[in-house]
Parts: sequence; C-alpha cells; structure tokens
Amino acid sequence: MSARQDALQIFQAAVKAVQPSYLLPQHIKLEEQQLTILGDEITLKETNNLYVIGAGKAAAAMAVETEKILGTHIKDGIVTTKYHHSLPTNHIKIIESAHPVPDDNCDLAVRETINLLRNTTENDVIICLISGGASSLWCDVPSGLIMPDLQQTFDLLLKSGAEIQEMNTVRKHLSQIKGGQLLRHTKSKVYSLIISDVVGDDISAIASGPTVPDPSTFADAKAILSKYRLIDKVPEGIINHIGKGIDGEISETLKADDSLFNNSKSKIIGNNQVALDAAKAMAKDLGYYVEENCELITGDAVEEAAKLMEKAKNYNSAKPACLLQGGETTVMITGQGKGGRNQHFALSALKQFSEATIHITILSGGTDGTDGPTDATGAVVEISSLQKAEDQKLDINKYHRNQDAYNFFKQTDDLIITGPTQTNVMDVMFALIQ
Repeated sequence: MSARQDALQIFQAAVKAVQPSYLLPQHIKLEEQQLTILGDEITLKETNNLYVIGAGKAAAAMAVETEKILGTHIKDGIVTTKYHHSLPTNHIKIIESAHPVPDDNCDLAVRETINLLRNTTENDVIICLISGGASSLWCDVPSGLIMPDLQQTFDLLLKSGAEIQEMNTVRKHLSQIKGGQLLRHTKSKVYSLIISDVVGDDISAIASGPTVPDPSTFADAKAILSKYRLIDKVPEGIINHIGKGIDGEISETLKADDSLFNNSKSKIIGNNQVALDAAKAMAKDLGYYVEENCELITGDAVEEAAKLMEKAKNYNSAKPACLLQGGETTVMITGQGKGGRNQHFALSALKQFSEATIHITILSGGTDGTDGPTDATGAVVEISSLQKAEDQKLDINKYHRNQDAYNFFKQTDDLIITGPTQTNVMDVMFALIQ
C-alpha cells in the first residue's frame, strides 16, 4: 500500500469514529418504557410527549440515529442541516439551509423550531441535537434587522481571520436563540447532545450555544468588530442593534445563574480528540510510529503548514512515522480563487517539498466533508504532486497567491472528495514520513 493510500485510510478512520451512528447509542438508550438520556432515567409513561430538535452539519445523521433508538415514541421533530446533507427520516422533519453565509431558510428553520417549542409543556421532553455549522444554519433575523445585514456581516467576519469563538460571540448577539436563549421558548426539560467543532470544546461556542450559558456580552461583540476593523464596514442596522444591547434596550444572552438552566442538561458526545485517537490507532495498525501534537492547531494555515513541514523535514526518530495534529486553521482571504483552509494548508506545504530530502506525505482534511465553498474536504500531497504541477506548467506561487488551491489540486488530482460525512469535529492534519 502506498503512503497516499495509508494517509487516506488514516483520515477515513478519524471520520468514522465521530459518526452519529457510533456516538448517539452511547448516550440515548431505550429499554421497554424506560429512556436513559445523558444518565437520566425517564419513564415514558409518565411523560406527555417526546420531541426532537437540532441543527448542524451532522444533525440529519443524528436525527436518523435518534429515530432508530426511539422510533414511534417521537411525537414530532425538526432538525436543520446544510444543503445536500439531508437524509430520509420518518418522524423528524429535515430543513436544509445555507452555510457558512446564512439565507432565508436559516431564519425559516428557527421560526419553525420555535413554533414547535411553544407547543410543548412542562411534562414533555425535548432532545436537542447540536453539531458544528449550526451557528449559520440556525440564523434568525431579530426585530429591526434584515437577512442581507446578517449575510454581509457574517461574510466579512469569515474573511477577516476571526476565530470561531469570536465570530460566534457576534452571532449570539444578533439572535433570539443563541447564547442559551432557545430555552426561553419552552418549559420542557431539554437534553442537548453536542458534537464539538470548537477548539478547546468551549460548549458556549459550539453552534453559538443555544442551550447553554453565555459569558459574552454585547460590548464583547462590538469589540470584536472593532478588532477586525469592521465597524465601518458592517451595515448600520447591525451597529445600532448591538448599541441597543449595550444600552440595555435589548436583553442580553442567558448567563450561568439563569433559572432556565435548571431544566436543561448538555453534554459533548464527540470532538476532535475522538477523531485523532482513531487516526492514531489506524496509523499504528499500518505500522507507523505516531507522534501526536497535544495542542490543537488554530493559527494561520500558511504558517501552520510551514511548521509541520519543518518538523517533518527535520524528523530523525523511528520510521515510518506519522506526525499527527488536529484543530482548525484560519485564512485571511485576499485572493479571488477557490479553496478552503485545508486545501490552502496542503498547497502551502507543497511549496516546500522541493527542499525535502525524505519522502513526505501531507494530508489536511475537514471531518465534515466540505472545505470552504467547495466539494472537497481537503487535499493529500507528496513529491509526485509537485512533479504533476511541473508537467502541466502550473505556477504554484500564482495559485497560492490567489488562494486558488481547489483549481490547482483539481488538475493534479490531489483533492480529497468524500461528500458530506454527516459529522463535524474540525480538521485532521498529519505528515507521513517514510
């Protein structure tokens, strides 16, 4: 088996380990009329109705698995996922909406979810299925704003290089459900099962924390827009809305001491470390010595690719080796090309391959199956990639400057295309050294 095939097998193992079909049955169990969820025992005969809501790139798969466990015990449900991520369900309605820049379906999904919640009672149970991507997929339009205002603001944030926690702080304060506020719409017991796509597993940042306390404020949201010099670029309505929040005219997100959290229980059931553990196990099975970076990678894609390449080129321990890491890099978009952070990471690494004296393979892929606005999840490169580029007279520096990794790798046949994976726990990156 080639190093490229090994790399793909390692990546596939990582993605498989964080599938809802594997994670959900560990936390939702049904034996006759006894439901166990997040450790709580619930007698269904003593419960009026069971509802399912949720949002995220993994939401449809989570809904399918929840239906397998609970079947006809589900009274009603609505979950929201990204376009082309829907799956067949029997009791739970699936709504598709836009990601990463929201559209009108995102607002529709929130309104339908709120309508469902408003029909619930104190004696009902709500299962909330949350995964990465929900911050966009569940994007409501607060009073006084319009969707184009939100679209422009979030597009600017995405291109600014802001970290996901920073973007979500702004999103929380332009919403009526984020930052714990979803709980304002029901008196039922809410159980949130969460697949994390956030560095450090900050539960308040995942999906902008619709059912958990939020420590951030309107003032924080304004400071983030200021930090990335967006105050004069975002629509005036956005600034006015945040200003009203700072002045107390709009309610803050829910804080930890709010009594609504007495009726809510949340747990992260899958994260990047679960994926890395599976990748590590597969690499070892394939005969690689594994050296894992225990710190999640969050820096600039170009800089982080350079660090991994430098480490690989200077590696002098047991071989073959796998230098494994996870996280989510950032990209400051200045070019007009097509790509994503993983493809840009791989292209940045490839630029340094001519200096390598040993055989190195680099893979960077998103566990959700989509990297940026493309149908690829990332790319896998080695010295042959450079040779193919030279044979086709592709100017790697030109493609890199224009941030056009997708079109570069499409010609060298180095894209990883999996289709939607129905999960999302950030990215997996590694170097294989022969």
